[in-house]
Amino acid sequence: MYRVFEALDELVTIVEEARGVPMTSSCVVPRGEALELLDDIRDALPGEVDDAQDVLDKRDQLIQTARTEAAETITTANTEADRTVSDAQAEAERILADARARAEQMMGDAHGEAERMVAAGQAEFQSLTDRSRAESERMIQAGRDAYERAIEDGRAEQARLVAQTEVVQAAHGEAARIVDEAHVEADKQRGDCDAYVDGKLAEFSELLATTLRTVDSGRNHLRSPVNLPGNSRTSLYDYQS
Repeated sequence: MYRVFEALDELVTIVEEARGVPMTSSCVVPRGEALELLDDIRDALPGEVDDAQDVLDKRDQLIQTARTEAAETITTANTEADRTVSDAQAEAERILADARARAEQMMGDAHGEAERMVAAGQAEFQSLTDRSRAESERMIQAGRDAYERAIEDGRAEQARLVAQTEVVQAAHGEAARIVDEAHVEADKQRGDCDAYVDGKLAEFSELLATTLRTVDSGRNHLRSPVNLPGNSRTSLYDYQS
């Protein structure tokens, strides 16, 4: 190809330096030199053209190869992307199913714990009520016994003092005092019994309120959106603490 350009340059130089024909735009060109240069160009062109054609053919082959490889790469990438998306969806469904199973298990555990605590509270309440009732009855009976003993003691003392004229008034006063003290003691014991029962019932009410707050906290936690992997898990015992 270099010889072709070189011959063309020489041919241009010959034309430019050729002697002009007077009164015209024509010129006198050395025929021999021009034909020789044209022969050189003609001899050089086939090989150069073949080389250029080889380059073009190779270029087309390279382009086709590149297109084929690009199509294969795109197909492979699409297949890999589809597989990755499918795997991700399967993993997400597995994680969601596992989270649902854990949530159901936590809810079941919470219900079981709540039922256990309610049953324990009811049993404790019944036990406190029974003990309080027994203690109240015992204290009331003790007050009655003391009252009756005081009445009997007062009557005995009154009967003894009645025989003594000089101390009749004193006997009446002492008997009245003993009776009043018996009434006061009975009222005091009854009040102590009521205060004891009220204190026990207040403790049981606080226990039930704490249990209900714990159950409500667990239910609110279970109603919140399920965190996928990486989220921390809060148990019912964390709310109890």
